[in-house]
Amino acid sequence: MPDYQAPLRDLRFVMDEMLDYPGHYARLPGMEQASPDIVAAILEEGARFSRDVLLPLNQVGDRQGCRLEEGEVKAPEGFRDAYQRYVEGGWPGLAGDPEYGGQGLPHSLAMVLSEMVCATNLAWGMYPGLSHGAADALRAHGTEEQKTTYLTHLVEGDWTGTMCLTEPHCGTDLGLIKTRAQPNEDGSYAISGTKIFISAGDHDMADNIVHLVLARLPDAPQGSKGISLFVVPKFLPDAEGRAGERNAVACGSLEHKMGIHGNATCVMNFDQATGFLVGQPNKGLACMFTMMNSARIGVGIQGLGLTEMSFQNALAYARDRLQMRALSGPKAADKPADPIIVHPDVRRMLLTQKAFAEGGRMLVLYAAQLVDVVEHSDVVDEREHADSLLGLLTPIVKAFLTEVGFEAANEGIQVFGGHGFIQEWGMEQLVRDARITRLYEGTTGIQALDLLGRKVLMSQGESLKLLTREIHRFCKSRADDEALKEFIDPLARLNGEWGELTMEIGMRAMQDREEVGAASVDYLMYSGYVTLAWLFARSVETARQALAKQPADAAFYQARIDTARFYFQRLLPRTRAHAQMMRAGAESLMAMDAENFGLGFEV
Repeated sequence: MPDYQAPLRDLRFVMDEMLDYPGHYARLPGMEQASPDIVAAILEEGARFSRDVLLPLNQVGDRQGCRLEEGEVKAPEGFRDAYQRYVEGGWPGLAGDPEYGGQGLPHSLAMVLSEMVCATNLAWGMYPGLSHGAADALRAHGTEEQKTTYLTHLVEGDWTGTMCLTEPHCGTDLGLIKTRAQPNEDGSYAISGTKIFISAGDHDMADNIVHLVLARLPDAPQGSKGISLFVVPKFLPDAEGRAGERNAVACGSLEHKMGIHGNATCVMNFDQATGFLVGQPNKGLACMFTMMNSARIGVGIQGLGLTEMSFQNALAYARDRLQMRALSGPKAADKPADPIIVHPDVRRMLLTQKAFAEGGRMLVLYAAQLVDVVEHSDVVDEREHADSLLGLLTPIVKAFLTEVGFEAANEGIQVFGGHGFIQEWGMEQLVRDARITRLYEGTTGIQALDLLGRKVLMSQGESLKLLTREIHRFCKSRADDEALKEFIDPLARLNGEWGELTMEIGMRAMQDREEVGAASVDYLMYSGYVTLAWLFARSVETARQALAKQPADAAFYQARIDTARFYFQRLLPRTRAHAQMMRAGAESLMAMDAENFGLGFEV
């Protein structure tokens, strides 16, 4: 079975030394309770829970999967007990509103815990994970009665939540949904339709499940402008607010999937189920985006967690596995062969994983600070700036971290060689679980269109400048630091090119809109690599300052610098290929007639 140790030392470096989380918490209204002692205790206990409770169930859930018995879904063995322990420990409400039973701690702290959960048992973590988004949507858009009825249960965790968006015929194009909402005389609505790919759509781990469902009112306009949002509980709340009468919503079947077997991915049937309108009629998609944006960052964290998990186990194997001698001569003369970690190509794979884990963690924790500012700052300009920057970074967090997370998981198998292909080692499960992260909550292509088309080009590049100006200021203020030159010079060049590429694509798009789609994925990946380069450069500066004090753990800081150097020399050059492909334009993609794609095998 794979092992896992929460990267607490690396977390402390990024949170405390690089991003000054203690000062961040101290200056935000309502965050003062997140003292260093409290934060440390939460991280240590979260690490213990993830390793001791969730990790042993990961392969169990993968082997057993979920079962549909007489219309009810049963989670794998041990999942329910683990969830009850999670609820009893107060984890669901860590960052929840105290008005509804939450502890009121920063969202960023909950996001750190999420990495540990995703690393040790992604399928299990999806059950409580979706509840946070449902609570956010109801808190932002629900009526006072809806908040009173549902939020305490969701925050405390005895009820869980889902998001019911897509249908068999529409995929990402939610403007095509057919689910209907017929008004009832009592002010409720009768919801009828079928939703697919509903994670945690049904299970036996909580007392009730609160579905947030997109549907159309009878007089709704066509397309995405005619979608409304409804809350549809599995059990209708009774007069005391407890789960009462069964609603007309049921799991019709379970999807048979490549990975995340321990999570119930359901086809949900609504047969005139009782639902209640959330927000304004025909404004449901905007309401749902509150939940979707939270979920997109959450999926990026899933990619990070799987990267860390794969890296840790590949590293342990590489230190132990004996095979061949180092090309430069024996390194373990007392053994029949050297451990494979001495071989350059194995080190390339391990360092790729390590760099994506450390870089991804910096990106998530930087974005998490922005979430805190948006939620808690009492300075309007600061909130608006953080919100705009977070909007730019969200598709990068989601898509870039899942793309490189899948790469890292595959490299983990490669380090193991043939043993990585065998189930008992657990490495192939990480690859299967990681594959879905590039798909759900919007594929990489969808995130890329959101980044380039909606966030950057529609703002005339202003949203991008929020970040590129910050990177420019960083580089300019350190231009004379010879020790940082190897990091600052390439970062400054790429930061300038980022703006140039954006302008080039924008100009071509004015003549041909297909240019946006042709460049978007490469643009997103380029953006991810440059953003991580900026964070790695910052981390080097922090590590160098720490080394000047001759700390006892000097090896840790030197390793951070070495990883950054590997990133700049071995991974950052990938931007050259992405830039060239962006500049190639849409012509070679769009020139061939669709009918000609199959020539050579079609009869």
